[in-house]
Amino acid sequence: MMKRYIVLWIGLIILPMALRAQFDPQIGQYMYMPTAYNPAAAGDGDLMKVAGLHRMQYVNISNAPMTTYFSFSSPFLIKKTKHAVGVRFMNDKFGLFTNQTFHIQYAYRQKLGKGYLCGGVDLGFVNVGFKGDSVNLDKINTMSGSDYLDPSDEAIPKGSKSGMSFDMGIGVYYSTGVWWVGASYSHLTQPRVEWDEKSSVKLRGTMYVSGGYNYRFKHHKEWQLQPSMLVMTDFASWDMDINLMCQYKDRYRWGLGYRIAGAVDILLGVEIVSGLQLGYTCELPHNKLLSESYGTHELYLAYGFDILKPKRNNKYKSVRYL
Repeated sequence: MMKRYIVLWIGLIILPMALRAQFDPQIGQYMYMPTAYNPAAAGDGDLMKVAGLHRMQYVNISNAPMTTYFSFSSPFLIKKTKHAVGVRFMNDKFGLFTNQTFHIQYAYRQKLGKGYLCGGVDLGFVNVGFKGDSVNLDKINTMSGSDYLDPSDEAIPKGSKSGMSFDMGIGVYYSTGVWWVGASYSHLTQPRVEWDEKSSVKLRGTMYVSGGYNYRFKHHKEWQLQPSMLVMTDFASWDMDINLMCQYKDRYRWGLGYRIAGAVDILLGVEIVSGLQLGYTCELPHNKLLSESYGTHELYLAYGFDILKPKRNNKYKSVRYL
């Protein structure tokens, strides 16, 4: 959302109070990395999966957001019941802020109809930092056209600040292999990171609702259409991504996406070898940022294989991982 970009300039105004902001970044390839926002998706399709994503937002703009994700998840059996565990890590930098998270994930999977209904939980911590020693108050005052920020104000941090707090998230997820739907809520505990006596960060909870479908043409089964969507809100603002991917021979994919808040995505992907996926997204904002930057670029790499059903020749057929 646009507020993640301008927070560099308005952050010092609201720091004297308890900073209440939704720091979770957005990713264009959300359909291929669902555990980044929903722990219940861990182990989907009996797949052990290692995935990484790097997002460079508004390239050519100083201090623009940059995000790195890493996740690992694996299903396992306890007698005849299915479970999954995972870990995920995120390192997000935007402006003079840093947002780092580490979570352990668990999901319980129950057979229901043609698919599995899953419930999951995230347990971990968030670490939020601010580079107060990199602030140029004269530049900010010049850009704003006022002298609102007083360099002698004790409420403005004079050095780098960081703090850590416990974090928790929950989610539900249902998948048949042909279609999927999920809902999750991050920052359930609304963690507050205390920097000092005069400044702190409180992260609002964010709700995610997602879904997708895999349509395979009856007479041309090598072709598939895969629409999907992701809606997110912290109940102060909201955004929605809508995507349509086309896939050929379970190996090549391309498509378009649209974000309500102001961006168009071009997505490409290929299965390099069995189980090894490479994806790329070029995101173009449809506002003045397009003329000031080279857009947003995102790389995705993942490897997965089926550990519960090895007789399936290690090929996994799902809406998000083909």
